[in-house]
Amino acid sequence: MKVLIVKTSSLGDVIHTLPALTDALRAYPDLEIDWLVEKNCSEPIRWHGGVKRIIEMEFRKWRKTPWQAWQEKYWQDLYRALRLKKYDVIIDAQGLSKSAVMAFLAKGKRHGLAMGSSRDPLAPWFYHKRHEISWEWHAIERVRRLFAKSLGYPLPTHTPDYGLSAFSKEHASDASNYIVFLHGTTWVTKFWPLTYWQALGQKLRAMGYAIHIPFGNAIEKARAEDIASACEGQVLPPMNLKEIAVVLSNAKAIVAVDTGLGHLSAALSVPTVSLYGATDPKRTGTCGLNQHHLSVEYDCAPCLLQQCRWVSVNETPPCYGSLTVDKVVQALQPMLGVTSF
Repeated sequence: MKVLIVKTSSLGDVIHTLPALTDALRAYPDLEIDWLVEKNCSEPIRWHGGVKRIIEMEFRKWRKTPWQAWQEKYWQDLYRALRLKKYDVIIDAQGLSKSAVMAFLAKGKRHGLAMGSSRDPLAPWFYHKRHEISWEWHAIERVRRLFAKSLGYPLPTHTPDYGLSAFSKEHASDASNYIVFLHGTTWVTKFWPLTYWQALGQKLRAMGYAIHIPFGNAIEKARAEDIASACEGQVLPPMNLKEIAVVLSNAKAIVAVDTGLGHLSAALSVPTVSLYGATDPKRTGTCGLNQHHLSVEYDCAPCLLQQCRWVSVNETPPCYGSLTVDKVVQALQPMLGVTSF
């Protein structure tokens, strides 16, 4: 059976789809699977190893210059790649108008979320078969159920398997004694206060742990340097996704805000404490072995808003006053095998 998966972005969403890929291959080991994905999110699919052909797109790059993309034959090449073969099943796991159009361009029977199960009311009109999936399920479980219904195998009940154990074993190191701070995120309402990061780093450093702090842009670099200066931490050099994954896979533990790299940590089964303010871990939180969620305690949380309604853009949302350094320390203790700090 030839299958096309359409899940283009973001990194966390792509990682959320890997357990469904594992489920499908367990049910039908002979599946021939292709995957349409944004180029900068494709690496975890390669580490899984269950996909025959990865069709990389760069929609985010070219959407602002569509005429240039046409002149350079980007759209034509993408169309030919989608039409290269006829698929028995096409699964739009993204559920948006953009992904539904991409699925429509390919040849085969298109499956996706039904009206009421999709965030985008237009997307279901592009599918031959629409499946109802309850919003009560975590995002990972919703995709697993979509795959099961689209391909016709029993709904999975076992713990999600991201299929990245081989990657972790290949890059394992016994000489690691560091904790990673994943502080970077795109939403202001997801930021944990800088002073909290600094205080946490000081406590962990006093216990003998090194602190490794990656960054993704100039703003994150400045914050990483501020954290490092307070706890003798190490600001990591610029890295590609594979290099960061190796660092994460060998960490003693990770503290993360709601970010794609936090989901990568979960996929690698690294002990992780994830911090949630505006977002809901019951719907989109990290999922897997050795995962601990801490959520703020506030009347309007989770608000699901990118800007806090109570503060200006440069201030810390007041809800984070309830998510203290001591709570993070308590969550880390069993992961690190210590009884007190």
